Amino acid sequence: MTKISVRPAIKEDRRHLASLIQFETYVHRHLDWRPPLDWLGHEPYIVAEKSQRIVAALACPPDPPGVAWIRMFATDIRTGPTQAWELLWPLVLDELSKHPAVNVTAIPLHNWFRQLLERNGFEHAQNVVVLAWDNGSKGLPEATSKAKVRVMSEEDIAEVLEVDVAAFGPVWRNSLQSIELAYSQAALCTVAETEEGLVGYQISTPSPTGAHLARLAVHPEAQGQGIGYALVRDLLSQFQGRGKKRISVNTQQDNLVSLSLYKKAGFEATGDEFPLYQYEVT
Repeated sequence: MTKISVRPAIKEDRRHLASLIQFETYVHRHLDWRPPLDWLGHEPYIVAEKSQRIVAALACPPDPPGVAWIRMFATDIRTGPTQAWELLWPLVLDELSKHPAVNVTAIPLHNWFRQLLERNGFEHAQNVVVLAWDNGSKGLPEATSKAKVRVMSEEDIAEVLEVDVAAFGPVWRNSLQSIELAYSQAALCTVAETEEGLVGYQISTPSPTGAHLARLAVHPEAQGQGIGYALVRDLLSQFQGRGKKRISVNTQQDNLVSLSLYKKAGFEATGDEFPLYQYEVT
């Protein structure tokens, strides 16, 4: 029987990895600004190889430091998820152990991957819920915030990063590169300013049915002033003017402040929710 070997992925693996991701049944891809193949060159990114053919891959480079989302896990059907994980996961752990404490995080979209995580010590931390705004004919309550909402520019990105780091816990923070990628891919980016400066921002991306509010943050020192709602109301008005009537957003099931804001703006739960799992590497 031909032995399966494991090694770090290299850039020359791109074509074989693309085939694995596109054609195999067992594929987990993190919903990300950067597609799985763009993480090549960032460790850990491990592949399993048999007869010079890649049969499985696992990538979860820390970004930002301290948080390693499972960006991609894929295996062919003959190897199967369990064997592939047993081959790849030890090398990933070994690489991550070289860093300060790392939280490995994943949102499994398929039951086979959720069950695999549970069998391997990952703990269910919370759920992410999906909301949608689909009432373009209804008016929106006026914004009471005195903040000025304007289009984001490239020059704002450094301040946007400061707001992001202050507003979110480690798992949900974006790195500078992620924010730059989000900005480049967005359908609409806006910021909110007060006399204190830039205090909030949102980034929305195009979707087949309209748009998706991918990121919304308000600096903790400016929260409670209606700034988040002002950003949301503005983006809904802008998309409504473009004929985009369905806007989606994701948030944590236990984030009551966020849920209240979206309810005020007319968002409703779709019934879709996804679990978030975590594993601490110390």
